[in-house]
Amino acid sequence: MLRSTTRKLVFAMCLALSVALMAGQALAKPGEITFASVSWTGVTIKTELAVQILDVLGYKARNLMVSVPLAYKAMATGEADVFLGNWMPSMATIAEKYFKDGSVIKYCENMTGAKYTLAVPTYEYEAGLKDFSDIHRYADKLDHRIYGIEEGNDGNEIIQAMIDKNMFDLGDFKLVSSSEAGMLGQVQAFARKKQWIVFLGWSPHSMNETIDMKYLTGSTDATFGPNDGTASVYTNIRKGFDKQYPNVAKFLKNLTFPIPMMNTIMTTLHNSKEEQPRRAALKWLKANPDILKKWLDGVTTRKGKPALPVVTAFLAKVH
Repeated sequence: MLRSTTRKLVFAMCLALSVALMAGQALAKPGEITFASVSWTGVTIKTELAVQILDVLGYKARNLMVSVPLAYKAMATGEADVFLGNWMPSMATIAEKYFKDGSVIKYCENMTGAKYTLAVPTYEYEAGLKDFSDIHRYADKLDHRIYGIEEGNDGNEIIQAMIDKNMFDLGDFKLVSSSEAGMLGQVQAFARKKQWIVFLGWSPHSMNETIDMKYLTGSTDATFGPNDGTASVYTNIRKGFDKQYPNVAKFLKNLTFPIPMMNTIMTTLHNSKEEQPRRAALKWLKANPDILKKWLDGVTTRKGKPALPVVTAFLAKVH
């Protein structure tokens, strides 16, 4: 009887917690800000940098690492406030329904000129695999496989749709899901032996420096978008966040990431396995104060003081 009562009590507590989480900000204290992010190097760098700056300004920010679909569910239910990794148009199939129902706001562009599409080692490109329409011609060399990253991300969904719909005669191919690091490790292992592989590539990323690679042409509106996968990355916020935190919303509007900046930081991380994304990003920011001035233009601390002197003083201690 006691065990039954205990089980009922635990169940009731779990149910109450679930209801509270679904209520989103009901559990959040004033000044607490949650960023949803995914385990991609670029998104991690941007998120960790934003979290640190907001902490310095007097907020309590945190990085909640989840999958892409869960990032949108978390914002829609109020469990997360901000997402800095909305790659468009490739994420449209996941994100648009939230934009349309108003639970998530697209908000602003934080990076232009990015790229997200299929890629191959240069030796394959030079041998004739240059376009999506060429992939099926080399099916045996490729072992009928295309390599992606974690399950549920938009890139994998696009690849799987290409296979399911037999686009570009890829109906007999298989998607191999992995992590970012796992996929790139596989590419590098294949490249050392000059074996053939098609994989999900993007820029900015250190892969563009460490792997001799080429992006394929042939992307369409139904795949990674026109212009061969050229992408823009947006900052998304949950409904009402900009009204609740106008000062932070101003900071997010200012927060743009030049591709050369991202490439430099990611290359630093690749070359130094002991370096952490947040520290590497802060070092870069310390060396590029003009970017910081733009980010903090019109922004204050949580207590209303000018933000730039406070963050500059913090960066002076970063080594």
